Amino acid sequence: MTRRAAKMISASAISSSFAAGESVTRLSFATAGQGSAFLPYGEGLAKIAERSGAIRLDVRQSGGSIENLLLVNGSSTTIATAFLGTVHEAVTGTGFADGRRLENLRALFPMYETAFMMAALRSSGLNSLEQLDGKRVGAGPAHGPAEGYLRAAAEFAQVRPVIVSGTPADLARQVMAGTIDALWQGAVVPVPSLVEVANGSDAVLFGLSPQQVKAMRTRFAFMSPVTVAAGTYRGQTAPLESVAAWNFVVAHKDMPDAVAEALTRTILSAQDLVSVVGASASGTRAMNAGTNSVVPFHPGALKLLRDVL
Repeated sequence: MTRRAAKMISASAISSSFAAGESVTRLSFATAGQGSAFLPYGEGLAKIAERSGAIRLDVRQSGGSIENLLLVNGSSTTIATAFLGTVHEAVTGTGFADGRRLENLRALFPMYETAFMMAALRSSGLNSLEQLDGKRVGAGPAHGPAEGYLRAAAEFAQVRPVIVSGTPADLARQVMAGTIDALWQGAVVPVPSLVEVANGSDAVLFGLSPQQVKAMRTRFAFMSPVTVAAGTYRGQTAPLESVAAWNFVVAHKDMPDAVAEALTRTILSAQDLVSVVGASASGTRAMNAGTNSVVPFHPGALKLLRDVL
């Protein structure tokens, strides 16, 4: 079966195939682009799922959370990684959703916490958001979550950076080449694209001021404060403060309960999740399901998570 020929199976057929091991359900798994944290996380989960013999995840690179949510909302055979802040916009019809509520989204299981921070070349002299007025700042895919939160933080700091869009990997290369002044990104800590900048150049890592953190949390209730310890990145000599929120794997409400339950069980019960997926999967645990108060859980997943919610 090709990726484009993934077939839909009824819930009863899926249940029997799980028991008999005679068939495989294929799902498209939307993640993000090169240099993101979503992509390697998704690739790791696909390896875990394939071992079950019942579910195959075809990893798809995408523009990130916004594109992912649009894909899932329109397909019961698609799952995706998504930042809860973007999910909040989707289910409330705000932000990118622009008045259209995406009503088909359901949560499956928690991924990890995303924290937002920045990197710049030390030679630039930049080490705070207040210095970025008129500066070229990379912020991930156009109109994505990182760009939205950078614009909000910049508003609180009363500066107007010039936003540069692109994949995290490409923007990291642009920072190191000096063609842009800084890179703002959000992902599991340490943020992969910022690690690339720190390891490939003499860089400064920085976050937000206490006042900016407070303002961000007031506007975005799903965010929490985060402290990134000194030494997390090469050359980082002091802790930095910023904001963070969780990511979840989401599915369409019409995905058969048996599929949602089987996938959630397979991922959350894997004893070697961190060794296969990476350190980001340390947060992929049932106990973290309560960090989602934004979107309803899929009934299939809820069968496994009810005791911790």
